[in-house]
Amino acid sequence: MNVEAQLTEPLTTKPDTARPAPVHTLTFLGTGAGCGVPAFFCECPACEEARRNPRARRGDCGVLVRGSQTVLVDTPPDLRHQLEREQVRSVDHVLWTHCHYDHLGGLGELEYMVRLGKNATLPCLASPAAKTGILAEFHYMDDILDFRTLEAFETVEIDNVRYTALPVTHAAGTYGYLMETATTKLFYASDTGRLPAATADRVRGCDILIMDATFWGRNWSPQAHHSIQETIEEGLGLGAGTVYLTHLAMHYDTPVTLAQLEDYLRPYQEKVRVALDGMTLGF
Repeated sequence: MNVEAQLTEPLTTKPDTARPAPVHTLTFLGTGAGCGVPAFFCECPACEEARRNPRARRGDCGVLVRGSQTVLVDTPPDLRHQLEREQVRSVDHVLWTHCHYDHLGGLGELEYMVRLGKNATLPCLASPAAKTGILAEFHYMDDILDFRTLEAFETVEIDNVRYTALPVTHAAGTYGYLMETATTKLFYASDTGRLPAATADRVRGCDILIMDATFWGRNWSPQAHHSIQETIEEGLGLGAGTVYLTHLAMHYDTPVTLAQLEDYLRPYQEKVRVALDGMTLGF
């Protein structure tokens, strides 16, 4: 099986032959925490594994939703390389979870696409707090970003996908996005501690739950992130069909290799999976 096939994950949870086939895809642009895997300054077993094995490498977090249009969720610093890897030639909309550097730093790459290739501004959505932070960093792009702010629990529809902005436990104004299509209910929250009760109620029973799993073992920052073990507990407790682990540091604070993590997850019989850069889900 080639690498591309290995990274493609059809929706297999809750099968129903009466349901229409998925017409949208979600691709993981990156699945790592801020400094990526391998981190240039680190020689832990996880980083050394990633230097040997491209499958174990992780760029900063973002996802790409494709149907008839192309939607970015976050603009990580690795964005130019990630979009080229996925053969993306144009972006139609951008949504941000929040405005921390590892989710925002690649926005400047889109300036060239808009100024050189588009005849219109780029539609953008974020919380009011995130918008303020984004435009403070990228003030020179204010004229080409067509911003709409999203309030907590507000829903917008883009290309037949309903996106609902759900507050999560992280920096002020951080959202996870509930994405709903005719076939699938999917929740993406790349940075969060334990979900607020109102958000947890909205995502209960999701077909796909993609969530922050930054730490292996001890959680340095429970007010802002999950450990892998906490993500599994919360995700399965919410009745998710499949839980995907993302925002993986792999070296905070006890290193874990991809091989070790996949071995650890075997008893879950694919109810819990490790997200990989380039992996694509139908939804």
